Amino acid sequence: MNQDAVSVIRYYIVDKNEYYMKEALKEAKKAYKIGEIPVGAIIVYNDQIIARGYNKREKNQSTISHAELEAIKKANKKIGSWRLEDCILYVTLEPCAMCAGAIIQARIKEVYYSAKDPKTGALGSVINLFDHKFNHQVLYHGGLLEEQSKNLIQSFFKDLRNSK
Repeated sequence: MNQDAVSVIRYYIVDKNEYYMKEALKEAKKAYKIGEIPVGAIIVYNDQIIARGYNKREKNQSTISHAELEAIKKANKKIGSWRLEDCILYVTLEPCAMCAGAIIQARIKEVYYSAKDPKTGALGSVINLFDHKFNHQVLYHGGLLEEQSKNLIQSFFKDLRNSK
């Protein structure tokens, strides 16, 4: 394989996924700025970002205002369907059981997440919902830009403790 082909493959496999995760991290920073746990998500369809979301539980006083669900609602509206079959979700923290269930129900094809969530993670940390035999199977990958996401979350909680 020549060097140009390797560069193209690298772009489509590594750089593209990192680019999208960096976009999700931008969303997480929006949450941080408004005092929310910094979790961000984006949804990609046909190599285009069609939806963005970040954690807004405190702002909305709503249990379901997680980044993934905010992005899913926007993607449903953009596509005009509850089915997001050809979409890829990028999220900065391992989805919880509620969000993993919504991802399955939305028929999202693939998920990339950054940091593990040892307290509520539902893609292997506490339970793995995607390993169960539901009517839809989701491909998933963890650890993409993990340190950046972990650092952002740790900074948030450090700032929170210092402000008390």
